[in-house]
Amino acid sequence: MKTKEEAVGFCLTYPDAYEDYPFEGGEWTVMRHKSNKKSFCLIFEREGRIWLNLKCEPMRADFLRRAYLAVIPAYHMNKVHWNSVILDGSVPEEEIESMITHSYELTSPRRPAPRQKATR
Repeated sequence: MKTKEEAVGFCLTYPDAYEDYPFEGGEWTVMRHKSNKKSFCLIFEREGRIWLNLKCEPMRADFLRRAYLAVIPAYHMNKVHWNSVILDGSVPEEEIESMITHSYELTSPRRPAPRQKATR
């Protein structure tokens, strides 16, 4: 995965996903869930490369940052819960897809917990 179009196309394979351009100028593509409007992937160009901002569980985020030079604390986002992935070809495509899936799952709408019957 090296282009914005490839990233958008992959994100759109998820149910409930849609593409949004909420910022003036349209340089940032935000992939969201239709049902809760939460972002799971922000796609933008910076320093001549395509970057993805992806939500991530903090311990996994730290592991990925140590494993890949192209995974860093997120640009313009919470540095604990979000990573930026620079699409420079150094991170395997399967790993990028796994990171997108993880972000999608973390931001998915929560189902309400089943109600328990009151005991008398």
